[in-house]
This record gives sequence, structure tokens and C-alpha cells, in this order.
Amino acid sequence: MQYRQVQVIDGKGALHGIAVDGHGHGDVYAAGEAEIKVFDATGRLARRWSTSRPAWSVAVAGDGSVYAGELGQIEIFDGAGKLRDTWRDDKLLRRVTAIGFSGDSVLAGDSADRAIRRFDRGGRFLNNIGKDNPLGGLLIPNGVVDFGVDGEGIVFAANPGKHRVERYTPGGQLLGHIGRFDGNDPAGFTGCCNPTNVAIGDAIYTAEKAGPRAKVYDFGGKLLAVIATEPFDANCKNMDIAVDSRGRVYVVETVKLAIFVFERVTA
Repeated sequence: MQYRQVQVIDGKGALHGIAVDGHGHGDVYAAGEAEIKVFDATGRLARRWSTSRPAWSVAVAGDGSVYAGELGQIEIFDGAGKLRDTWRDDKLLRRVTAIGFSGDSVLAGDSADRAIRRFDRGGRFLNNIGKDNPLGGLLIPNGVVDFGVDGEGIVFAANPGKHRVERYTPGGQLLGHIGRFDGNDPAGFTGCCNPTNVAIGDAIYTAEKAGPRAKVYDFGGKLLAVIATEPFDANCKNMDIAVDSRGRVYVVETVKLAIFVFERVTA
């Protein structure tokens, strides 16, 4: 399996987390310094709106609502950017670096406490994910908690200090993991702390730092492809990654402040 780069989207300023919509429109949502930006399938900036605090992550729910993860809170907007609700919690939402959905639950990665929080759709806290271990949380020297969710609601969390991606039930039970340390074999994860970011589609997609690269694994942990290494600046880190329903892969280039888009090469 091979990939090729097919598009570069100018991020129009700061870029943190990204998300792609699930409605087939091809829109890409990006969390900026204190705003959400929406790019259409051509890469054009279609709309943008302000958030009340710096936005570190973004996710789009099935009903089109846009969730922005911030410091101490999550803001919820409609698709046009009108604020619908704000969940504030200085203990559970100290720095929200990832948001996702599992069934009727909303998941928020709190990097300050190295855990994933699970809430109901009304904002009521249900349980932690990734915290029930001897270390009291995920090992994230990079300062980011990131995860993806599959179609069954299983949570795939990056645990870079352990060089793996861990699988959890929504209730927080550890089901297993893929990944291992290896400084030479591209199937492994290098350095002190990789992978930094993960996304779930028809496979497991990961992003790394030092040196930066994007890869794809099957659900058994077999490396399917190194998606890219060369396009990324050597200083890139915490490159958020997303995949759409067509299998296109979107990676935040954190130095050039752009979104790089890749697709599979077919025979």
C-alpha cells in the first residue's frame, strides 16, 4: 500500500486539532488560536468564528454540532458558528486536546490529568478512560492526549510513553494495544514518546515526531504503509491526524501551519 500527497490546505494562522465531517461534504474543521476554521473540499476557507478561549481541539457530532476543546471548558456551536452551550469544569476539562464521540457519550482528552473524560450528551461526567493504571494516566511527555473512536464505540488512545495505541471500552476497561519501540524498523515507534496522535477509520492512523511521519496499521497491529515522512518539517510535533470516509488522510503540519492531505495510490 502506498500514499501520495494530493493537497496542501493553508491553515490561515494557528492550527491545533482538526476534524473532518461525517456527512460526505469534505469539509475540514480546524481549531485555531481562539477560533474554529472550516475549509471546504477545495481547501478554501469557507467560514470561521471565534471561541472565547484558545481552542486546542475540535470535533463534529452526527447532528452537525461543532465541539471546541479549550482550557477549562468545551464550547458547543451549531454548524454556522452560533454558540449553543458551554461545559465548564476546571478540574475535569483543564486542557482539552481531543474530543470524540462514542454512542451517546462525549469524550474529552484532558492533557493536564493525562486522561480521557467521558460525559453524557448533557455534560454529566460518567467515568475516566486511561487513568486506571499504576501510573495514574497516559504517559504523554508531548503534553497532548489524543484518541480516535471506531464504529463500535471502542476508544483507541495514543500512549506515547509506552510506544503504543491502547484500546478501551467506553467504560474505561483496557482491551489491548498495538505497537512497540523500535528505532530502526518503521513498524515500530521511535524516540522517547511516540505515537503522539491517532485517528480511526478503516484502520489505525498514527502521527509521530522526531522525525515526523504518518503511518497506517491494520487493527491487529500490522504496518500497512508509511504514509509520509518527507513533506514534514523536521521540527513538527503533535501533528493531529484525521481520516475521512473516502480514506483520505489529513495531517496538521505544525511548522508550516498547513493541513497536508494524502490518498492511497490505486493500481
